[in-house]
Amino acid sequence: MRLVEVALSNFRSYATETRIELDPFTVLIGRNDAGKSSIFDALDIFFNDTPIEQDDCSVQNTHTEIRISCVFDDLPPQLIIDEQYATRLQDEYLLRADGKLEIVKVYNCAGTKGKLSNTFAIALHPFGAGVDDLLGLKIAELRVRAQQRQVDLTNCNQAIKAQLRQTIWGQANELSLTAREVSLAKESGKEVWEQLQKHFPVYALFKSDRASTDQDAEAQDPLRAAIKEAVRRREVDLNGVIAEIRQELENVASLTVEKIREMNPDLASQLHPEIKNKNWESLFAVTLTGEDQIPINKRGSGTRRLVLLNFFRAKAEEDSETRDAGIIYAIEEPETSQHPNHQVMLLDAFQDLVVQDRCQIMITTHTPTLARRVDRRTLRLITAQSGSPLIEKGTADSTLQKIKNTLGVLPDHDIKAFFGVEGRHDINFMKHISHILAAVEPDIPDLGLMEQIGKLVFVPLGGSSLDLWITTLSGLQRPEFYLTDRDLQPPTQPRYYQQIAAWLARGCTAWASSKKELENYLHPSVILPEAAGYVGTGSDFEDVPLLFAQAVHAASPGTSAWATISDEKRSHKISAAKKRLNTVCAGRMTPELLTQSDPNDDIRTWLRAIGQALNE
Repeated sequence: MRLVEVALSNFRSYATETRIELDPFTVLIGRNDAGKSSIFDALDIFFNDTPIEQDDCSVQNTHTEIRISCVFDDLPPQLIIDEQYATRLQDEYLLRADGKLEIVKVYNCAGTKGKLSNTFAIALHPFGAGVDDLLGLKIAELRVRAQQRQVDLTNCNQAIKAQLRQTIWGQANELSLTAREVSLAKESGKEVWEQLQKHFPVYALFKSDRASTDQDAEAQDPLRAAIKEAVRRREVDLNGVIAEIRQELENVASLTVEKIREMNPDLASQLHPEIKNKNWESLFAVTLTGEDQIPINKRGSGTRRLVLLNFFRAKAEEDSETRDAGIIYAIEEPETSQHPNHQVMLLDAFQDLVVQDRCQIMITTHTPTLARRVDRRTLRLITAQSGSPLIEKGTADSTLQKIKNTLGVLPDHDIKAFFGVEGRHDINFMKHISHILAAVEPDIPDLGLMEQIGKLVFVPLGGSSLDLWITTLSGLQRPEFYLTDRDLQPPTQPRYYQQIAAWLARGCTAWASSKKELENYLHPSVILPEAAGYVGTGSDFEDVPLLFAQAVHAASPGTSAWATISDEKRSHKISAAKKRLNTVCAGRMTPELLTQSDPNDDIRTWLRAIGQALNE
């Protein structure tokens, strides 16, 4: 199940119902106290039953009922709720008109401590006497209801509530459906709720103001989980050892009691051997120290937080591979106490995690370093309007302007040039290739180094704004360079030729690759070590990521044919292929190999032009 929307009502600053759409990767932006953390805390209450208090009620209202609603797609195909009978959410009329599942939790916060008072679904459900309450009826009551409505039960298994409900609904004259609250508190409704919770994504919240010590749960849990897993794999052997030791100790203890009996029978009669042992994992404790033996909790705040964030990543990657449920990671201000380079690395790591099938990530940020590097569609701006939060998506140009103002970004006069490419994989490619060339060719700049020292700004163009640091790039009077994939084979014009023409007309420098995309500039010899079955020949317009993904897939044991896997899985595999191609494989390139794979010297031409601008 994937969370696609959350709605808050009477929760802190969210006095009236406010809905926030969520993507696989979502970035919340807003000034302090805008309401970003409240969204994360509300989800923690919903998923993890974190305590809710009277003070969580909005001060703008007098009533004490709080509602937290979550909307899901990617739903389980069926649920086992009645006598092990499989049924579907749509057959129970528990979905909205758009096919999504919306669950609402209601909390009564009249007392100091709030309590969950109701749970229901908002669904397009049967409406009208005799058909609107079937989920809450016992099996005997359903049979009576069928008799009252003169329902033919000839082909219905009357021992199964789901079949009784569906038969009653199926024989209703002009069954009316309306969007309404459907209780999940009794009978089959309660069983649906119990089963749904098994499919809910795991929600983990990393707060910006949490303590940063080596004993934190996020620092300990991944390693404790590793200990438990190691113990589990050796459980049979370890239990055998325990049994042998227990028997030996029982023998010694019994002999001791018998010796006592010889001297004091009354005392011996009061003594009985009792053997206790701790869990194996309790024998291990883990801390992190460096070569200087300084523990993590004695290091700087930036180092402590970086370690914890990477434990967070490790746990996410492990859980996403082993758990049946999806995972939502909510991370407040990952940039806190981090060097700008680490901020970018963390963002790239988060986006890589999202590529996995069951991982969803939400972050809050106050830095343009992160905001400008993500697809504008993932941005959510939270501002106050008439005392309540207003949520705006980053797809509107007017919203982007507000985001720039909110982030408080001023032009950076150390910037020498802007370089726009289609996405982060292209950024990685250009960084790796420029680093390799710069080591032996003085007129080639190391783009990664130029970014680190603040002279160059990469601008990911795919679905994003041109830049969130400034109002317009042209206003800074800095050189602008743009590079797009050709995609289409000549004599057809490059895919983005109109955009290239617009950039050129504005006085910018713009190129389209002469090959299909940047991956086509990789020499096949650097690809083969990563995908032994790779069949690419170095052709200018072959689909390198697809061929790479197919080769890796075919080499995996027990996999089905490529054509039989879902479009979504193919997309994930191709995305993973692009990452490896533009990092690992690009890192294996040499100047000599580039000369062979790029006979037109496209890449050197681009880099030399950017280098001239950086040196002015």
